[in-house]
Amino acid sequence: MSETTQDGAVATSAPPSPDDGLTPAQLAVKYGLSVSGARPGLMDYVRQLWGRRHFIIAFSQAKLTAQYSQAKLGQLWQVATPLLNALVYYLIFGILLETKRGIPHEVFVPFLVTGVFVFTFTQSSVMAGVRSISGNLGLVRALHFPRASLPISFALQQLQQLLFSMIVLLIIVVAFGSYPSLSWLLILPALALQFVFNIGLALIMARLGSKTPDLAQLMPFVMRTWMYASGVMFSIPIMLADKDVPPWVTDVLQWNPAAVYMDLIRFALIDGYGSENLPPHVWAVALGWAVVLGLVGFVYFWKAEERYGRG
Repeated sequence: MSETTQDGAVATSAPPSPDDGLTPAQLAVKYGLSVSGARPGLMDYVRQLWGRRHFIIAFSQAKLTAQYSQAKLGQLWQVATPLLNALVYYLIFGILLETKRGIPHEVFVPFLVTGVFVFTFTQSSVMAGVRSISGNLGLVRALHFPRASLPISFALQQLQQLLFSMIVLLIIVVAFGSYPSLSWLLILPALALQFVFNIGLALIMARLGSKTPDLAQLMPFVMRTWMYASGVMFSIPIMLADKDVPPWVTDVLQWNPAAVYMDLIRFALIDGYGSENLPPHVWAVALGWAVVLGLVGFVYFWKAEERYGRG
């Protein structure tokens, strides 16, 4: 199109665009554009995480290697730390406070060490999850990747650390008279369920910790309370047998997830720890905790995906 101006020059005007009248949202849809950093759909998010599986594994291994790199004993602290904790608990609770009453000595030591190792697995996953986003803001802001990779990677790091500790745990169990049997194979599904539970809890704590850094200072007190209520250093039914408490209190304490996973691994490893020490339907409870916390934690974390590292 052309028209003549007052000085006789001919001016041309651009033809109308087919995009005239379209809103920005309509233009984005037409040309396949999306908001930078927008949260993907849930299934797309799962596929992205699967695509980053090699990064998750490598990151967890690097963190595990670096954890004790400045210490002279190096990776030996992975085993020494929970063992020293178990020794302290044995001296204070087993001998001074006599929380081992009702449990034979040859059972109590592996009972206590198993409890410390297994609870530390959950405790460390939670504590690492709280700091997984707030403590890695440089990485979160510099690179584009599914943010759930970080808390999952930290939970995987704690699983690898537990597996190192399990070697020492098996030696202690054998030293106190519990020898390898088919029941030891139950450790695998029990740890798998606990791992899924830990991931879900770490994802929840990662989202909460990303906006509330002070949560990392509060969590040690919460975890210590949880440990004392989970029967790490005593048997819950034996300890409450002579107490004037309603039966549902014992049930609640035995069905709490930390106690459930400890009891399953104790039952698998220790000959003197029979099924009478387990709450009813313990495997169903363990599966329920893993599925519910795993799914709820994953969806809860994914809901805030686009907000991590901002503000």
